[in-house]
Amino acid sequence: MVRVKSQIESADIRTGWLDLLFAPRAVALFVVLGCGAVLAVATTLEPASGGIGTHTQLGLPPCGWIVRLDLPCPTCGFTTAFTNVVHGDFVSAFAGQPFGAVLACATAVFFVGGLVVLITGAPLGGVLCRFWTIKVTWVVLAMLILSWGYTMLRFRGHI
Repeated sequence: MVRVKSQIESADIRTGWLDLLFAPRAVALFVVLGCGAVLAVATTLEPASGGIGTHTQLGLPPCGWIVRLDLPCPTCGFTTAFTNVVHGDFVSAFAGQPFGAVLACATAVFFVGGLVVLITGAPLGGVLCRFWTIKVTWVVLAMLILSWGYTMLRFRGHI
């Protein structure tokens, strides 16, 4: 007699793989690899003196917004800020692109947090889920917009 798996048994198999994929250590591995790669690349770069353009050392073209509109894009200066942070020059990082500097520091924190979870299995994801609210989302968006405005003023020589 041929036994056919029920939908419940099939769902259990799929859920098992999802549980494995989203287990704290598996997620931590992806966080550590992603954040570690970004930070490692930043260590190989020299920050652009003007605060914008470090990414061209990676073979990427200049910012299309600057080329076409003569205005920096919202992320102009992020690579330079990350590079400054990994080289320990926090003043230049925050002076050049404040939100990029915040993201670089957050990337380092997530890297360390990911290592903690990878080593101990501690479920730190719940802490982030409780912390990240709609209010935090609006604050982060406001920081991005204000930082972009600051970058545009710097680019135009007003600061």
